[in-house]
Amino acid sequence: MTTYGSFPGTRPRRLRTTPVMRRMVAETRLHPADLILPAFVREGVDEPVPITAMPGVVQHSRDTLKKAAAEAVEAGISGIMLFGVPEEEKKDALGTAGTDPDGILQVALRDVRAEVGDDLLVMSDLCLDEFTDHGHCGVLDAEGRVDNDATLERYAEMAQVQADAGAHVVGPSGMMDGQIGVIRDALDQIGREDVAVLAYTAKYASAFYGPFREAVGSSLKGDRKTYQQDAANVRESMRELALDLAEGADMVMVKPAGPYLDILAKVAEAVDVPVAAYQISGEYSMIEAAAEKGWIDRDRAVLETLTGIKRAGARNILTYWATEVARTLR
Repeated sequence: MTTYGSFPGTRPRRLRTTPVMRRMVAETRLHPADLILPAFVREGVDEPVPITAMPGVVQHSRDTLKKAAAEAVEAGISGIMLFGVPEEEKKDALGTAGTDPDGILQVALRDVRAEVGDDLLVMSDLCLDEFTDHGHCGVLDAEGRVDNDATLERYAEMAQVQADAGAHVVGPSGMMDGQIGVIRDALDQIGREDVAVLAYTAKYASAFYGPFREAVGSSLKGDRKTYQQDAANVRESMRELALDLAEGADMVMVKPAGPYLDILAKVAEAVDVPVAAYQISGEYSMIEAAAEKGWIDRDRAVLETLTGIKRAGARNILTYWATEVARTLR
């Protein structure tokens, strides 16, 4: 082929020639400190229970949860977000196991704090869905609808028992109106001003939560579309963001991550508080399933999705691969 002069004079490919060159000019970098590990602890088991829909993820026993927390510290990740799975007979309409000081989540919080102290941020899911016999995130009224304000009273109590059990951070995930303000007040009333609130600001009603329902032994029938956000909406997320910040959120989150990178980017551009994103169960399971079939390169796909989430604006990422990925980044 005949070339003329030095055309093309500008060659972006010069900055892609070797792995070291690509690493040097990378605009987005993952770091172990970016990552938070969601973890499930199941009451009444002595061994971890595999989650069929999430290959490689388990419902922990108390002992294996402590081991997972210690491994997370060693890998250098920032936090562990705990979800409690109570015995089925302890579920009721009010989710009282979720506010019992001796409930599985509170016991697990104390276990993990005793194991890792302040070397890992111990975070707790603040929601009733794992503990209710109907599977919804709040208290139901006489007509079977989620009662927003009655639920807030339960959340306030839940925040206090989780803080007393040792949570550094509480993560209200129920999407009740006013939940951040009520929880902040409840924590301050018992002298827990230092406990941070990670607001699930934009939590969408998503098809990708499916495997999570198995992970927490959900009793849900129906859906959560009356309180989680509609996938079609953007401005609604920004309204939720303004409300959460006004009510005292220390950090905000978008969930799910992958299908809502546009929302994540808008949120990140709009705020000066840390922004998190949750790479949820369905996102995890899709990659694991496709890799098992030999259709994709698992490790590359994992890093690519996490890099995309970070590039879109997430300061921190909740992912079930947190410890594994952190070890490769060190």
